[in-house]
Amino acid sequence: QVQLVESGGGLVPAGGSLRLSCVVSGSVFSIDTMGWYRQAPGKQREPVARITRSGSTNYGDSVKGRFTISRDNAKNTVFLQMNSLKPEDTAVYYCNVDRMIVGSGDYTAIPVYDSWGQGTQVTVSE
Repeated sequence: QVQLVESGGGLVPAGGSLRLSCVVSGSVFSIDTMGWYRQAPGKQREPVARITRSGSTNYGDSVKGRFTISRDNAKNTVFLQMNSLKPEDTAVYYCNVDRMIVGSGDYTAIPVYDSWGQGTQVTVSE
């Protein structure tokens, strides 16, 4: 069974930093684009940052210049370095994989689309 597990959230003062991690565990052969999304109370989930397997990145306008996404393909892990945090960054942050190839248990590989982690809370105080 393949799982996405986020970690690294917490409570920080405005101006502080956090580093989120998301590990994709299980029988995974390859992962395409990985990304981070966030959802604040009463708001829709929004994209924060995405990174392709080759390392191309894009960011939401509100986090450009403050957040950096990276990945370690050998460890099936994606990171989000968040600096200069603001109270409006407070949200649950979710890891996403748009497509990956996983083992199906009978010596075959299958594609799995749009996988999500359980989320990690980030709270930035005034």
